[in-house]
Amino acid sequence: MISLPPVSREIDEKFMREALRQARKAYALQEVPIGCVIVCDGKIVARGYNRRNTDKNTTSHAEINAIRRASKKLGDWRLEGCTIYITLEPCQMCAGAIVQSRITRAVIGSMNPKAGCAGSVLNLLEMEQFNHQVIVARGVLEQECSKMLSGFFRELREIKRIEKEISEI
Repeated sequence: MISLPPVSREIDEKFMREALRQARKAYALQEVPIGCVIVCDGKIVARGYNRRNTDKNTTSHAEINAIRRASKKLGDWRLEGCTIYITLEPCQMCAGAIVQSRITRAVIGSMNPKAGCAGSVLNLLEMEQFNHQVIVARGVLEQECSKMLSGFFRELREIKRIEKEISEI
């Protein structure tokens, strides 16, 4: 089993801020603002942000994009010893990819009670039945992560309201 050196809350917050930077890139594209970074040996080896609408690809989630880049950079599909920092609790597809890629640790900003698969709806990351479990830390910079998401959806609802009003004229 791969073990990681002890990680401080300060280090987790530093890398979560980098994931938030990625989420802002998604926001700028009018995508749901989800971002992540993958860290190995104290260095960011990959970044990703949500691009589903931009790429017109269901699988273009922040985590999938980052895992693909990390695997390419590290030259292996196994990302043992890596930590993934994600602004929003992963969905079932992304949680499965995290387990399949053997990422050692996941740090999550905001939980997703409607679709999260790291403890909210399901907990795929820590299932003892799987051949790999992920060490999970939750709630890192939770307010900042949640605020970005709620702001995005508030703006989206306002845009839809205005569009509806215009179409009724």
